[in-house]
Amino acid sequence: MSRRLLGTAIIASLAVTLTGCGSGGSSSEDNTLEIWIRQAADSDSAKTAQKLADAFTKASGTPTKVVAIFDDFETKLNQQAAQKQLPDIVINDTAQIGAMQSQGWLQEVDKASLAGGDQVSELAWKAATASDGKIYAAPFSAQAFALFIRKDWREKVGMEPPETWEDLAKLATAFTEKDPDGNGKADTSGFVIPAGTKRGYASWYASSLMYANGGDFIKANGPGKFTATMNDPKTVEAVQYLQDQFCTTKTVNPGAVSNDTTVTHEVFEKGQGGIYLTGPYVLARFVDSIGTDKIEVVPVPKGPSGGPGTLGEGENVYLMAGSQNQEAQKKFAEFAISAEGQRIGMNKDANGAIVRLPVNTQVDMAAERQDPRWKVFQDSYEHAVYAPPVPNWAPIRQDSADSINAVWADCGADVKAKMEELNTKLTQELQSQKAS
Repeated sequence: MSRRLLGTAIIASLAVTLTGCGSGGSSSEDNTLEIWIRQAADSDSAKTAQKLADAFTKASGTPTKVVAIFDDFETKLNQQAAQKQLPDIVINDTAQIGAMQSQGWLQEVDKASLAGGDQVSELAWKAATASDGKIYAAPFSAQAFALFIRKDWREKVGMEPPETWEDLAKLATAFTEKDPDGNGKADTSGFVIPAGTKRGYASWYASSLMYANGGDFIKANGPGKFTATMNDPKTVEAVQYLQDQFCTTKTVNPGAVSNDTTVTHEVFEKGQGGIYLTGPYVLARFVDSIGTDKIEVVPVPKGPSGGPGTLGEGENVYLMAGSQNQEAQKKFAEFAISAEGQRIGMNKDANGAIVRLPVNTQVDMAAERQDPRWKVFQDSYEHAVYAPPVPNWAPIRQDSADSINAVWADCGADVKAKMEELNTKLTQELQSQKAS
């Protein structure tokens, strides 16, 4: 997930310095390659990142230092940039490429000279390409979004897996009204939704339904140029569909408009709702906490006016500007995209994967992961939609989240009118970024 970068005035003045003079490199004194990853320091994912780094060191002889940070990741990167001490490698969200590149933090990557680059999927390379058409990262991990459904609840209410938006709404109503957990209480909901505004979660969640209906936040309109499309009828229809779940059928978990994913994961695990649209990174967790026989994964149904589509995300390996270890940077990127590096990052079916879907087309995911539910995500990735490479996606996602959250929280709000207002705001934002 992207968040609004801080200190843009300071960093803008540093961009020329970082690009022209170098950042000095945070690990140049002893040739240790410093690798930053957006993960909690004590997490299973951080342990997987350490395994990847250790394997690279063993293969290359290059010492490494992994720095795992989750909270205020971009803020801390800003601080390092201000001190001209950027790390050598940053493994970060694909949606951050525009902001990082526009601030002069990234080295351009020559895809043709990167060993193994021809084995990486073209869709993944697209997510490593900035708005100027140049590549500024090596793809590392991909993911698409799908529906986690309580299979035991669905069977209890006697319904089939949803294939249309109408099916999905009916299933949510049944989960809300028919006591699927059998405890005799009206304490279950259909959807669990991280619909808060923190880090843009409301728009992040809504995006899969928008893409499944052929809508979008903005559309490319030539190289480096974009047009806001929140007033597109297909986009409005998706936001309206979700407002109906909040306000008409009331099939969304209470408090959703204030929740982020941390809370929403727990809501799903506690059996307070039975349909969760999210990514594959929680599959192992839910299997452990809920039970493998109680969980199924199904694709996001195609919308009535478009699709198919769903949110695509992932992480890139960014080679940071100013490093004194440029050859080691390149070697690490090559190792990360290699079959060996991808397999280490996938971590099989266990918790802690930092490669969700492999970007290396030579990796057989079925051979690495025995859980067939991963294939739903892999198949969905074929029509996944990434955030566009605007100079700064964070304010677009945040402005969208604020407006979408408002129409879900206010049942009297006119969705079409509010999306028109949002479209105007996004148009102004694109103009401010010189991207319209």
